[in-house]
Order: sequence, then C-alpha cells, then structure tokens
Amino acid sequence: MRSPFDILEAYEQRSLQHAVQLPGREFAAELWRGVGYRIGNRRLVSDFREVVEIVPMPQVTVVPGAQPWLLGVGNLRGNLFPVIDLKYFLEGQFTSLSEGQRVLIVRQAGGDVALTIDELYGQRSFTPEQAVEPGRLAQDRYRYFVDRAYRDDGHDWGVFSLSLLSRTPEFRHAAA
Repeated sequence: MRSPFDILEAYEQRSLQHAVQLPGREFAAELWRGVGYRIGNRRLVSDFREVVEIVPMPQVTVVPGAQPWLLGVGNLRGNLFPVIDLKYFLEGQFTSLSEGQRVLIVRQAGGDVALTIDELYGQRSFTPEQAVEPGRLAQDRYRYFVDRAYRDDGHDWGVFSLSLLSRTPEFRHAAA
C-alpha cells in the first residue's frame, strides 16, 4: 500500500516528464539597464541602483522659506523625506502634477528624497551598439548630470546620474 506522499511524488514525476521546457533567458553582460522617465521633453534613464523605489505622489506638507523646487515634506510608511520638483530644479518650470503622479525615491546621504517626474516609462535596457552622443539631452543644467545617451525605437535616452544630483551643493541646500 502506497502512502499519500508516494502517490503525490508519482504524479509529480509523471507531470515533469510531459513539461515543456521554456527557452533559457540569457542576458548580455554588457547590457545596461535602468528606469526610464520623462522630464519636460527629455527622455531620461537612471541606473536601477540609484532608484530605491517608485511610488505614487505622497501628500506634501509645505516647508516655509524653502526653495520653490522643494515642494515640501512627504511621508512614506512613517519616514519623512523632501519632495523635489526635479523639472523646476533643472528647468525653472513646475511639473504639471496629475492624478496617478509617480515619484522616484532616491537614497542620498542623510535620508531618502522623492523626485517628481512628468512620465514614467519603466525598465529600459540598452546595448553598447545603441550608444549615441547625448547632444541636446546634455544641454543647459542637464550637462552636469547627463554624460551619455542611447537610442531606442527612434528616441534618444539620456543617462541621468541621480547620485551626482544628490551630491550637488545647490540640491542639498534647499533653504531659500
């Protein structure tokens, strides 16, 4: 007499004999991956290691006497952090906030910071063959943070360094 365990094990063995193998997924070692988003008319990507998480726009409490690009302080699971209008910081124009707005949570010395973006595109992957000159993506204030770019489906994507942004003295001193 077989035990219930023996019967289940026999079912498993028979099912595995008929299982269809999925093709193996191989990722090229030189493949660069990041989070794609838009600020103004620029498509940007930042390294996954620089983005802690992506969350809906938190409720913001205004901080009197702060720079206009510091929207205020937000709360995520009991942790307070500054909420920065990245478009205003870089271009001097406010981000049009909308329902479903997302922010990038970025780790910096002294705690996390939330950065507003105009649109989230999600994961992007690029090969070395897709590399192009950053051109207009690295103009104006972006030149400090964009040092390379990739082309994919007719769009240029500037690689934006969030870690460099978080170390910029002006960014770290939001008092007006």
